[in-house]
This record gives sequence, C-alpha cells and structure tokens, in this order.
Amino acid sequence: MTRSLARHIVLIGMMGAGKSALGAELARRLRVPFTDSDTEIETAAAMSIAEIFARDGEPFFRARETEVLRRLLAGPPAVISTGGGAFVQAQNRELIGRAAISVWLDCDLELLWQRVRQRSTRPLLKTADPKATLAALLAERAPVYAQAELHFEGRAGDSIEAATTRLLTALRAADPQLIQENAR
Repeated sequence: MTRSLARHIVLIGMMGAGKSALGAELARRLRVPFTDSDTEIETAAAMSIAEIFARDGEPFFRARETEVLRRLLAGPPAVISTGGGAFVQAQNRELIGRAAISVWLDCDLELLWQRVRQRSTRPLLKTADPKATLAALLAERAPVYAQAELHFEGRAGDSIEAATTRLLTALRAADPQLIQENAR
C-alpha cells in the first residue's frame, strides 16, 4: 500500500505547539517528505534563526521565510512545519491557501510555556518577562491562526503518536481526498 497527498499539509501555530515533532511523525506515517521551514532558512543562511534576528532583524527573516515557503510549496506535496509567525503574514497565508491544507496546532498558554521555557533559542522570547511575551504573541496571533482550514487542539497528556493518530483522523474528515491510498 502506498500513500500520496493531493496537496501539502502545512502545520501552523505558536512556538512549542509541536509542529516539528507532529510534522515529522505525520510525514513518516504518510510516507511523504517532511520539511521544517525554519530549518530550511537556517541551512540557507548558514546561521541560526536567533543569529539572523540579531544580525539582520525580523523583517529580513520574514522575507526569507516567504521565499523558502514559496519554494517548498512549489514542490511535490509534503508535510511542512512553519515558524510561529509565518501564517501571520498575509502573503504566506495566500501561498499556503493555494497549495495546501493549513492546520492550526492550537495549544493553551500553559502547555506552550511548559514546552518553551527551558529553550534559549527563541529570539522573540528574549525579554524581561518571556511568559508575558508568549501570552501577548498568542493573543495577537490566535485570530489569524483561526483562519487555518483545520483547527487541531493540542492536549497536554498526548504522546506524539497519539496526537498524530488524532491529527490523521481530523485530516481525513476535513478533506477525504487529501490522503490517497493506492494498492501496489
């Protein structure tokens, strides 16, 4: 049995929502490529996102993010995880809307904070009160994330495997033609 996708699956949401972890497992189960757009940006720039922010600023980073997203969406259907701010940009929402099903991985503030508080690689959280910054970002971005085609709620107790199983079920319900199974 082989599987293929009718269009890309693009995971959006806040830092710490699980886009990379769920995306990798989802792609593995579907036997399709997985790409993390932030990793692609870091590879192209030969530096970390934190270094890009420090050296060139957020507007420069956002422009590179759009370029990478455009390139990825022009390729064969795959699972793509995006950075937390990617979907906030109108041009990125338009690109995604034309080539993919967008999936908002929605987690509450406490779950996000639990996942990101020990990581020093989040440039937007390098503030005097990172949890308050995270809360403000979530409040600002949630109405935009809500424009995604599929809303998927993260659960604190879910393993990656359990969350991926729930996500596969939700994807099949949202678009029965998305995942095509072919007998070989």
